[in-house]
Amino acid sequence: QVQLVESGGGLVQAGGSLRLSCAASGRTFSGLNMGWFRQAPGKEREFVAAIDSSGITADYTDSVKGRFTISRDNAKNTVSLQMNILKPEDTAVYYCAARNWFVRSPYAEVKSYALWGQGTQVTVSS
Repeated sequence: QVQLVESGGGLVQAGGSLRLSCAASGRTFSGLNMGWFRQAPGKEREFVAAIDSSGITADYTDSVKGRFTISRDNAKNTVSLQMNILKPEDTAVYYCAARNWFVRSPYAEVKSYALWGQGTQVTVSS
C-alpha cells in the first residue's frame, strides 16, 4: 500500500514562489499517475495538475498554466509542484493524489484517485 506525505507549504507574498513535494512510500510508485489538487475554505476540491507514470505527459488547470510545473522522480518516489507567480486565489490546502496508470478517467476527476495525502497549507498574502 502506497502512502503519500506532502511538504513544502507555507505563507508567501503574492508574486512569490513555493515548491511542494510529495513523498510516496511503497514499491509501486512508478506505476502510478500522480496529481495535485487543492481545496479552499468553503469550496470543493479542485484539480491543479497531474503527471503520468513515466513523467512524460502533464496536464494543468487553466488558472495555473504558465505558473505551476509538476514533475516527478521515480527513483526517489517523489512528485513535486513548483508554484511561481503565486496569487491570493491560490490559497488553499494542497493535496497529493495517486491512481493506477491504467485508469482512463480525466486527470481532473477527483474520485478517480484512490490515494491521498494529508494536505499542506499554502497561503498567499496580497
